[in-house]
Amino acid sequence: MENKFLHLNDVTSYKIAFNLSNYVWDVVIKWDIFAKMHVGGQFVEAVDSISANIAEGFGRYHKKDKIKFYHYSQGSLKESFDWNEKSKVRKLLSDEEYNHIFSELQKLPKEINQLIKFTNEKLKI
Repeated sequence: MENKFLHLNDVTSYKIAFNLSNYVWDVVIKWDIFAKMHVGGQFVEAVDSISANIAEGFGRYHKKDKIKFYHYSQGSLKESFDWNEKSKVRKLLSDEEYNHIFSELQKLPKEINQLIKFTNEKLKI
């Protein structure tokens, strides 16, 4: 019997967050310089941090280390919701862009919690 090892690209929360971060980048890169500097940079960093923390946690050896980074990604997720709302209120996003980002962000809490649960149940150390 062959053991199948889980790869980062098998993790649904990572794939959603990674694709969303590239979508937000593509949106923000078109904004004027003031919006990019004051809102866009923070927005991109927050969304990038979701997948980056999942990846960093995935690469850690110990269960507690992994879960710590998955929790960091949840903080970045909350921050991303805030920047999405600010971008909408400040008329930087179209309704379509806002709705797409919002719907993708809404998928992530459940997915990250499932990743934490899986990690807790499957890893011994």
